[in-house]
Amino acid sequence: MAFTAADVKKLREMTSVGMMDCKKALTEADGDFDKAIELLREKGLAKAAKKADRIAAEGLVKATVCDECGVGAIIEVNSETDFVAKNADFQQFVSDVANVVIKDAPADVEALKACKMGEGTVQDALQEKVLTIGENLQIRRFERFDNSTVNVAYNHMGGVIGVLVGLEVSEGLKDNATVKELGKDIGMQAAAMNPSFLDKSDVDEATLAKEKEILLIQALEENKTAAKPKPEQIIHKMVDGRIGKYYEENCLLQQAFVKENKVSVEAHIKAVAKELGGEIKLVKCVRFEKGEGIEKKVDDFAAEVASMAK
Repeated sequence: MAFTAADVKKLREMTSVGMMDCKKALTEADGDFDKAIELLREKGLAKAAKKADRIAAEGLVKATVCDECGVGAIIEVNSETDFVAKNADFQQFVSDVANVVIKDAPADVEALKACKMGEGTVQDALQEKVLTIGENLQIRRFERFDNSTVNVAYNHMGGVIGVLVGLEVSEGLKDNATVKELGKDIGMQAAAMNPSFLDKSDVDEATLAKEKEILLIQALEENKTAAKPKPEQIIHKMVDGRIGKYYEENCLLQQAFVKENKVSVEAHIKAVAKELGGEIKLVKCVRFEKGEGIEKKVDDFAAEVASMAK
């Protein structure tokens, strides 16, 4: 029995399963809808798809670097509950997917899901985990650093925060233990301080203009109540000075180094490079925090009990 693209679409709407899986099911069922739905249920795909609308804001962030090739990856895989994040099977799945990122260098999450993993694809393994764990699981995002930089991974609070650091170093420092320690310290810094930018040169003009506007308004308000009001040109100079403080708070290289707050991260990197007799430059740093930006469901327990009583 033949079927059309409209039939595939209809089956997708009925089951919430992906288009390709619906097409495969209809092909295998020779166009029979009931048989196709039965096949999808047997494979667990329909059950897994129904979980996909549930909010997944917990889970794990994992940063890792390949010991052999030096390529680094950081990934976030979300679950519905924090309980799942403590599951050893789920933790292994996250590590395995991160290794696929390292090996295959996929362009995006959809490409990652199509990569080979075990006997099938990453998507197959993900759907299997949805069925065995019983929660909606989502591969949310990842980044990959090639081995042109010395890459160092830092994981904080058991996967709540992960940081991947990329250092450009002179030839003799690529396998240096002190450089790796420096990378870990920078990762710790980024995890703790959550900078918005790597360097002050990365702050875009729109952000800078808005910050200057806010600082100018603050300075003018302060000047109104000052015992000796300052001329307007002095106020503008004060604003320029306070922009330096903005850089120190929001730019990783300009922040005070967490282990020695009398020097900046930038100055500490230079000091380590001088000590080792080479060159070190921080060129990449990615920080993921589990669930950041995802609107989490807030349970109203009282309302739930009231609705049950009715």
